[in-house]
Amino acid sequence: MGETTGSGGASAQEDRTPPPEADLEPEPGTEPESEPEPEPEPEPVVEAAPAAKRRTSRPFWQELPLLVGIALVLALVIKTFFVQAFSIPSESMQNTLQPGDRILVDKLTPWFGAEPQRGEVVVFHDPGGWLRNEKAKKQNVVQQALSFVGLMPSGDEKDLVKRVIAVGGDTVECHAGGPVLVNGKPLDDNYIYAGNTPCDDMPFGPIKVPKGRLWVMGDHRQDSGDSRYNQNVDGGTVGVNQVVGRAFVVAWPVGRWATLPVPATYHQTFTTAAADAAPPVLAAVGVLPIALVRRRRRQGAEQGD
Repeated sequence: MGETTGSGGASAQEDRTPPPEADLEPEPGTEPESEPEPEPEPEPVVEAAPAAKRRTSRPFWQELPLLVGIALVLALVIKTFFVQAFSIPSESMQNTLQPGDRILVDKLTPWFGAEPQRGEVVVFHDPGGWLRNEKAKKQNVVQQALSFVGLMPSGDEKDLVKRVIAVGGDTVECHAGGPVLVNGKPLDDNYIYAGNTPCDDMPFGPIKVPKGRLWVMGDHRQDSGDSRYNQNVDGGTVGVNQVVGRAFVVAWPVGRWATLPVPATYHQTFTTAAADAAPPVLAAVGVLPIALVRRRRRQGAEQGD
């Protein structure tokens, strides 16, 4: 007996073609495969700035002129408003100052109205003829540059350094064999050059110092052309407006570093004639109201009687 076949001649056997993968279910105990993560979008590319706009460091030699210019400006400001250096050319202030010393002068406080006080060492411009025999010193290029920025005195400027003995309103005098007197008060001149006398070489006074002026003397009394020797010009006094400033320290040489304080003798009270007259005036002002009150009381008592 033969096998039965279909009309198309195809085999009646079971179809063995596998189903599509999408229809397949995962077997028990297995995890489904994860889908791949999407790739990140690329960041926008920033184009580099042109080479001309990039900031580059300058060589030191190119910045040097700018640094020198700034230093010069600062030096000029300091010289004009704050501190200036001066050199001591002579022996007139020994032993306080020696020839060749470099001193620093305060130029700031005068801008705020401060005036020189008794006992201070000050630098001032020549009032007129004090340095008539002095010739201007020639300076080389380096010295001129240092003078320009205030680290050295100018060769053209004629300045002096002395100690203030009396100020405006004071009466100053000195007689042979005696001390210097300021408003009758003797000065203890223990700071003057050893072997010198206060004024034996040139006694003077009494001299009334005008307001706004100073009487100055050197500490080396026998070697100082000061107020005593220049009384033909403004009575030997120096105008406050001619003062450059007060010398406050010896800055050079290093071995002579020292401040320039006011000697103790100048800390005493120097009463001027105007101040002497003040107490009686004040007393009269105080007594006058009391006298008026007593007079009114006396008049009232008389009227009551």
